[in-house]
Amino acid sequence: MSENFNNLAAFVAVAQERSFTKAAAKLGVSQSALSQTIKALEARLNIRLLTRNTRSVSATEAGQRLLVTLAPRFDEIELELAALSELRDKPAGTIRITAGEHAALTVLQPALKRILPDHPDISVEIIVDYGLTDIVAEGYDAGVRLGEQLAKDMIAVPIGPPMRMAVVAAPSYLERHSVPQTPHDLTSHNCINIRMPTYGGLSVWEFDQDGKETRVRVEGQLVFNNAPLRLASACDGLGMAYMPEDLVLRHISDGRLIRVLEDWCEPFAGYHLYYPSRRHASPAFALIVDALRYRAP
Repeated sequence: MSENFNNLAAFVAVAQERSFTKAAAKLGVSQSALSQTIKALEARLNIRLLTRNTRSVSATEAGQRLLVTLAPRFDEIELELAALSELRDKPAGTIRITAGEHAALTVLQPALKRILPDHPDISVEIIVDYGLTDIVAEGYDAGVRLGEQLAKDMIAVPIGPPMRMAVVAAPSYLERHSVPQTPHDLTSHNCINIRMPTYGGLSVWEFDQDGKETRVRVEGQLVFNNAPLRLASACDGLGMAYMPEDLVLRHISDGRLIRVLEDWCEPFAGYHLYYPSRRHASPAFALIVDALRYRAP
């Protein structure tokens, strides 16, 4: 069947170009091979399709009839193939991403708000997970982590600016307790702790001043595994909280929270989208990656 199709396509090319030389160049075959193809087709049909002379090639009556029948159909096939190519290149499909709550709210959702209305064939599933998920084993297309937590075998694309942490407490709390001067002073405070699901332990509060890193294990009455509850509890005067800076700036500005140890909270690498280096980038995935990519102002 494919041989018959190729022979008919060769005939249409010669009949339309009225030249074996031009048709051969168009089809990417030698002139002699094309001539043999046409002879084989005429032999199989037992009828002459083309009249050849030294200057040109023209279709016989039978050839003209066959050309009128075939040419529109080949045009339709070309149009359908072009449409399939457009469909292949059209961003479509479902992209699954795992991320922490803060990254999902501050980076992913704003980006998706911009691009999804213009791409109705793309679906995005975001699973909020505070653990260091194995995205390959769990069937995710990508994950979001801080730059310092990325595995070596992953492609990492920065999707957010450098970050800072902030230690905050309500004025009512600091009225009852001394203001910490160094990170180690926090060990005598009622601190709102963070439970990390990956290891099951409490998160260590990390500080950095002039290149000197300090890690402090704090204690307190409250332990949460999400940011909103830590923030609300700090605002209620229940303890000191260790929060991403952008979540508390408004509360600091309006006086609900007071920041301490600011000199110990230096910027660090922000959020990155990561995915396996061997992953084939579909048009939909490539679009999402480009939309999330951080571009410094």
